Amino acid sequence: MTISRVLSYVSQNVVPLSSLLLDHQKAPTSISDGMKSLYMKKLKPLEVTYRFHGFGSPFLSEGDFDAKPLVILLGQYSTGKTTFIKHLLNRSYPGKLSSELTLDWSLQLTDLLLSWYLQNSKRPPVSGPEEKSIPGNTIATQADMPFSGLTSFGASFLSKFECGQMPHPLLEHISLVDTPGVLSGETQRTQRAYDFTSVTSWFAAKCDLILLLFDPHKLDVSDEFKRVISCLRGHDDKIRVVLNKADQIDTQQLMRVYGALMWSLGKVLNTPEVMRVYIGSFNDKPINEAATGPIGKELIEKEHEDLFTELKDIPKKACNRRINEFVKRARAAKVHAHIISHLKNEMPLMIGKAKAQQRLIDNLSDEFVKVQRKFQLPPGDFPNVEHFGEILRGYNIDDFKGLKPHMIRAVDDMLDDDIPNLLKDLENPYD
Repeated sequence: MTISRVLSYVSQNVVPLSSLLLDHQKAPTSISDGMKSLYMKKLKPLEVTYRFHGFGSPFLSEGDFDAKPLVILLGQYSTGKTTFIKHLLNRSYPGKLSSELTLDWSLQLTDLLLSWYLQNSKRPPVSGPEEKSIPGNTIATQADMPFSGLTSFGASFLSKFECGQMPHPLLEHISLVDTPGVLSGETQRTQRAYDFTSVTSWFAAKCDLILLLFDPHKLDVSDEFKRVISCLRGHDDKIRVVLNKADQIDTQQLMRVYGALMWSLGKVLNTPEVMRVYIGSFNDKPINEAATGPIGKELIEKEHEDLFTELKDIPKKACNRRINEFVKRARAAKVHAHIISHLKNEMPLMIGKAKAQQRLIDNLSDEFVKVQRKFQLPPGDFPNVEHFGEILRGYNIDDFKGLKPHMIRAVDDMLDDDIPNLLKDLENPYD
């Protein structure tokens, strides 16, 4: 057989290598792998087509599916956030904040470092895990980390963001984020080179638990802290309140402080559910029984146990939470596609496009109602009208795509069939 005949036979009868690879792709071995595959095949094409990422929901990366559960600590300055983390780890962690911080200049230093991300590296060096600090610009470019979305806040933020890596049993299962204390007055807005509230909102969407720390001697919630707490709306189920330094007051004062704290939070959180409040003293010193008395000491010890138990249970709940967030994202992307395609259809073909776009944006709430009624969509899946309209002003509606029913059907099939089958066939990796 000549060489030409051999090549002709191969071209006609041999299965292309690309097809061979596709046919023999590994079936998902975990729920996170399954969600990753569904996102790339069915949800991301819809997001790309209708520019969902441009409206405050950046594309998901592999790190978003594979990362360990995330816990973020928020609070006004000197409420004990860094000390809380050191108490959990029973030691200091890499970086200036843990080794050089003093109460006299904590505000200055925390302005230099927005956030610490503590984790036990998934790919440690051959010699074993080591303690080190990784700059924010570096960590944001790593595909296996869930921080690529932080690049949208620019170098001014990333230069103030740092990752501390260290070997620790707790950090094998969860990751911790320490944040600077919320400032007072205009300092919060003018002395930071980044939007603190927006960054906090980004982390709130990514994390599995939000701890709000309060000091019993400083219960007043500043206007700046109110704005930070307000940006957590929609993540109420993640929020836990920690009344720290509770061993500095007696039992009677503690009851009054607890009541005042719940009253203050009720005005800010604006939710009918009662927020879970943990009472404790999270530092390396023994509980001050002289101030709390035996009853107060026993209460604080039980509260400590309850909080530590919840932290230990986070990995088990993280898988369900990620599925929940993934479904929420899919529903939001579907609604977004319907809104964008509807606005596109309302645009004139030739003349008066600028006026038509302005009219649509000015009456966006009415357009939302039309879309909701036409496609029978849940009102709770729709975005904030003001925020959506503000972003929409930066686009030319006429450049968007019309409705593509096959993409909508793909997302519906994913929500109705693929995800339930995924939960039925695969197990929670943390069980």
